[in-house]
Amino acid sequence: MARGKVQMRRIENATSRQVTFSKRRTGLLKKAYELSVLCDAEVAVIIFSQKGRLYEFSSTSEIRKTIDRYRRSTNDAATYQASMEQYILRLKQETTDMERKIELLEVSLRKLSGQCLGSCSMDEIQEIGDQLERSLSSIRERKAQLLNDQIQQLQAKERSLKEENAKLLAKCLANPGQSTTHPRATAIHSRSNRSTDGETRLFIGLAES
Repeated sequence: MARGKVQMRRIENATSRQVTFSKRRTGLLKKAYELSVLCDAEVAVIIFSQKGRLYEFSSTSEIRKTIDRYRRSTNDAATYQASMEQYILRLKQETTDMERKIELLEVSLRKLSGQCLGSCSMDEIQEIGDQLERSLSSIRERKAQLLNDQIQQLQAKERSLKEENAKLLAKCLANPGQSTTHPRATAIHSRSNRSTDGETRLFIGLAES
């Protein structure tokens, strides 16, 4: 015969309520014991009857040890929760500060580009102008430095080409079959001795036999 489903509500009959309490208490303590043995778990059960009578079970030698462990665990959890809440609040504050800084930078950038100047005072306009002058001065100095570096590189390249041209000329003149008065040799010699700031041209060729 199938067992009827028990409704989860207070048993009104005192005798039936006491019998049910006794049976379920014994079953609960038995299940706690089985859980501690089968799963090697630390289990503690505390039961107070309606009349205040205490029933307990502990898988350790003293139930107080399990209670102390529970308190330490809950305290650690509470401490961790509090630290996490503080960390989240600090992150939110840092995010708010960063958003405020970004907003100020955007306003400053718009003013430097000539926008949103209607609400600026004379002193603010003067400060913006001075800042633009300083920025323009820095840009000009950097541009002049880059141009100077390019000029030095071109001059070094020119000197290298002149040296190579002189070596080629000397090699051609050292050839016994080549006349020093040949027109092409004369042209090479004249180009190698010409010192200008313009482009250096190199003519390489063998003398006609």
